[in-house]
Amino acid sequence: MRTARKGSVEMPAFVRQLVKETEKRVSSFFKGGRGGASDGEPPGEGEKEEVLPSPYLDKPVLDKLTEEGCARWGLTYALGSMQGWRANMEDFHNCVPQLGGELAEWSFFAVFDGHAGSTVAQYCSQHLLGHILATAGIGAEDHPEKVKGAIIEGFMQTDKHLHSAARREGWERGGTTVVSTLISPYYIYFANCGDSRAMLCRSGQVCFSTEDHKPYSPLEKERIESAGGSVSLQRINGSLAVSRALGDFSYKGAENRIPSQQMVSPEPEVCVVERSPADEFLVLACDGVWDTISNEELCAFIHNRLQVCTDLRDVCAQVIDLCLYKGSLDNISIILLCFPGAPQLSAEALHQEAELEDLLESKVTEIYDELSASGEEPDLLSVLTVLASTVIPGLPPGGGIQSKRNCIISAYYHQRETHKPAVPNVLGSS
Repeated sequence: MRTARKGSVEMPAFVRQLVKETEKRVSSFFKGGRGGASDGEPPGEGEKEEVLPSPYLDKPVLDKLTEEGCARWGLTYALGSMQGWRANMEDFHNCVPQLGGELAEWSFFAVFDGHAGSTVAQYCSQHLLGHILATAGIGAEDHPEKVKGAIIEGFMQTDKHLHSAARREGWERGGTTVVSTLISPYYIYFANCGDSRAMLCRSGQVCFSTEDHKPYSPLEKERIESAGGSVSLQRINGSLAVSRALGDFSYKGAENRIPSQQMVSPEPEVCVVERSPADEFLVLACDGVWDTISNEELCAFIHNRLQVCTDLRDVCAQVIDLCLYKGSLDNISIILLCFPGAPQLSAEALHQEAELEDLLESKVTEIYDELSASGEEPDLLSVLTVLASTVIPGLPPGGGIQSKRNCIISAYYHQRETHKPAVPNVLGSS
């Protein structure tokens, strides 16, 4: 089966071809080439071309970092991370499936989405868990209020030590959002600081998700303004797009205000959910995912993919590709945690997936032949455009046509090879 496979996740060659064929259009968009002079046309006389550093690349970096593992109590997990269109990779992560000692049945996972550099995200990924455990509020008794307090104190201590390190080493600029989960034998603790997000799916439905911390949210805006800031263009002082983060010390200088009352607060929002045998999977992801797909869509998509894919790294890679094809311009990172009750490989689902891919291949052939009949060689975007307006039954829930782009692109290049004119054999001619 083409979709269910094991092994490391490699970027398909046909995805590279897609980028090659579309990068000129995308580059034109990012450089302001919407109308007017054509790309490459020099500026007119007396005009000076203003060159500004762009946060985006001319073409995305599509290579993926993947990781997988398991815990002895039945948890399996995978990580997928990709730089994408961003000029730099600023995401980091921490995956600890077993904490050890009396917490051997506990797990910790976190995604760190850095901004204005990667230094803060990297630092926090290395130190946050240690500061949480150092509070001594987490023990085998698993007392929810004590654990919540320990998590909050761990975040605050991380920010405090981070500030000292930043002053000492001279990198006070930059910050990071954090979304994390601490899983005990009885509870799932969610800690969110910023606009990354966690989501728990139970019995095929979204059971819980964290709330994004945005400057325009009423309570966040009230705190920002009380600390002497303002919210314009949905950003703090027209600049920072998140209202809670570790780092960002230029927004934490209001006098006579504790850290949690500053314009940017390092205090996480901590929620506790009691575990259930119906728990299927949990997702931690940066806003590069959530900017393009809703909680319900991602829950449905992953639920479906787990029935046709045996490799969790492959599921993460498919989520990343889906977000890229839906227009994500950010770094993209996702951690997928599967509980014992997660969907299993299904013969029926595999059969439906095979039928869908056969249907898509036949549709591509049909569209290619129709466009060829008009006298022009069909380009990839023309085929994709026609196919996007076609009703295709059986597409993955939550994914739509974008989730099968790789299959479509592969079928397109197969058709192009098939339609290449035969090269005449001139050997032996006079």
